[in-house]
Amino acid sequence: MNDDEKQREKHVTGATVWLTGLPSAGKTTIAYELAARLRADGHRTEVLDGDEIREFLSAGLGFSREDRHTNVQRIGFVAELLASNGVTALVPVIAPYADSREAVRKRHAAEGTAYVEVHVATPVDVCSERDVKGLYARQAAGEISGLTGVDDPYEEPANPDLRIESQNQTVQQSAAALHALLIEKGLA
Repeated sequence: MNDDEKQREKHVTGATVWLTGLPSAGKTTIAYELAARLRADGHRTEVLDGDEIREFLSAGLGFSREDRHTNVQRIGFVAELLASNGVTALVPVIAPYADSREAVRKRHAAEGTAYVEVHVATPVDVCSERDVKGLYARQAAGEISGLTGVDDPYEEPANPDLRIESQNQTVQQSAAALHALLIEKGLA
């Protein structure tokens, strides 16, 4: 393969990069930082933001275990569709249940599409201090219940491809670590 062919291949290889973690862990911030890096390198990249997906693709779903599973499967389907067509799909979505994430991984494997799982392993106390959307404050005030990691379960990935402790590094360092992993795997 000559340099032109390698360059073309680099730009058409897609993958799904799923960033899982608690609310306010830094998933979306890291995803957008990584997206900018990938786009600067010429990669077709989309961020499938969990909040936007809930508004447009999964409107009407609640936060029961079944609804959360359905939401994750819908997002996983769209991510795989994009990735199989040469897009790097960055998916900063909580996906609190291991079996839901595993079903998405299996869908990707069945289609021969690259899948990378990243655990943004920010402790709940740090997330509650950040409280980007005010969810922790609302939960503490009794206004909402079912907050992942507080009064609803979050099953941490046992063997993620990468674990990021965002409280110990900058967003740029987190994105750089993930970018390095993608390069190592031939996906960036």
